[in-house]
Amino acid sequence: MSVAALDRDRITPEEWQMRVDLAAAYRLVDHFGWSDLLGTHLSARVPGEENAFLINPYGLLFEEITASSLVKVDEEGTILSETDYPINPAGFTIHSAVHMARPEVACAIHTHTAAGIGVATQKDGLLPLTQNALIVIAQTGYHDYEGIATDLDERERIVADLADNNVLILRNHGLLTVGRSVGEAFVWLYRTERACQLQLAFQQSGAEPSPIPEHVQATTIARNREAISETGRRPVGKREWPALLRKLDRIDQGYKA
Repeated sequence: MSVAALDRDRITPEEWQMRVDLAAAYRLVDHFGWSDLLGTHLSARVPGEENAFLINPYGLLFEEITASSLVKVDEEGTILSETDYPINPAGFTIHSAVHMARPEVACAIHTHTAAGIGVATQKDGLLPLTQNALIVIAQTGYHDYEGIATDLDERERIVADLADNNVLILRNHGLLTVGRSVGEAFVWLYRTERACQLQLAFQQSGAEPSPIPEHVQATTIARNREAISETGRRPVGKREWPALLRKLDRIDQGYKA
């Protein structure tokens, strides 16, 4: 593995911290079994640079990603940092769409997991069968499959379907989550992935469902919206992300390099 040296003197402390967080997210995605060889991608907006974001070098496994190996790119696709690798064109299309349209979004994560695609391929998508699903459904949009995402014209439709949600189910393709921090985007992915896993587990059982009444669904969704807000008792990612970093540090701190 060869990665061009990064000039740390030209990187602000804020950018370096974002690099460390994003590299950690790559390692955690791999740890949880959500990576797809060189496929899929995570990105993070560069603090203080309106039109620049970080994404993975196309050629490294997620377990190899480090803070210094991440590639800085602008919204036109111009690579702004030293690297020996290109970037994934489909990754650029999806992530540039989000960062151009949602200035409050700091991080976007896209995966091709078995559970995520298993639900994304179903006509009715994520079903209100579990408490886990109800947490996610209120924050979820859907985007129809248009083939490999290399057509820049698709960006407008991606952001229209995402709207102001934190989760986008890409039909026949996978999951996309966003957040105002790397931790928030990661925890939305965890919750969505978990809801998809539970749906498939139930469907594979062949058992008759125990439906949640619509008024209980509405109440649960409302309570969750309040709880996960910035003033709620469990804002997304605030408590989980430091705990996940501690877990990662116990496994391997190489992502900080």
